[in-house]
Amino acid sequence: MTKLTFGALMILTVTAAAPAAMAQDVAAGKSSFNKCLACHAIGEGAKNKVGPELNGLNGRKSGSAPDYNYSDANKNSGITWDEATFKEYIKDPKAKIPGTKMAFAGIKNENEINNLWSYVSQFDKDGKIKQ
Repeated sequence: MTKLTFGALMILTVTAAAPAAMAQDVAAGKSSFNKCLACHAIGEGAKNKVGPELNGLNGRKSGSAPDYNYSDANKNSGITWDEATFKEYIKDPKAKIPGTKMAFAGIKNENEINNLWSYVSQFDKDGKIKQ
């Protein structure tokens, strides 16, 4: 009975800790997004800047943010943004989409990339945080 109780306690502990770990990832991703703020906006009321607003990025076709003047390379890339594509792109944008206007060297740290995706992907197309 002691092993069963210990096992149940471990499951409850892991389950309770999971949302906290995810929140830390999102918080770290928000901090990492500061590198993006000069060119991109996200969240309610976000507007295009030097780069397009990033609301609803997950599932969005590259080159499709309304009223943003994309490079032909972005418009014709055939990319639909998802986690894997974003993570590959953010490491070296010019390698993933040659001819992109994005003048950013990229992020190489895997943990930072994961955190950034956690932050960016939480916003729906209207800039609201998905529930």
